[in-house]
Amino acid sequence: MPLVKLLPPLALSGGEPAGIGPDIALAVWANRANEPVPSFAVYADAEAWRGRAERLSLRVAIETIASPFDAARVFARALPVVDVRHAVQVCAGSPDSRNGSAVITAIVEATAAVARGEAAALVTNPIAKSVLYDAGFAHPGHTEFLAELAERHYPGRSYTSVMMLAAD
Repeated sequence: MPLVKLLPPLALSGGEPAGIGPDIALAVWANRANEPVPSFAVYADAEAWRGRAERLSLRVAIETIASPFDAARVFARALPVVDVRHAVQVCAGSPDSRNGSAVITAIVEATAAVARGEAAALVTNPIAKSVLYDAGFAHPGHTEFLAELAERHYPGRSYTSVMMLAAD
């Protein structure tokens, strides 16, 4: 009988905390019994996501984890979050540039987890580039930033950024 290798969970960057990303991810986790969803670990501010779930009237337990390796044991009962604290409280629909560095840190940490083999792949929530520019973001967009991070983790190779979108 062949051995089955289980893949690590996905790493999900939280994206713009005042944007739609948290709403989508919380709804996906809340609906996991009805739709097949691979386990994932969110890199975001756990307290902000608890507040968003409450405002959306979603019954989502959130558990802080240290590494995506912990996501598989938590995912059935709670949304696993690697806590990346925001500088200021989040107000949905009102992005605040003071939280930009936390958004950037979440992307960097989630990407590093993939490079270390702790996560199978990176999934990104939308970012607000204008907000990130105020926090020192020096890239035209998310995709180019990810190409630079790939070069950091796998030096000596050149990476071309390519964006993929899928829809029905």
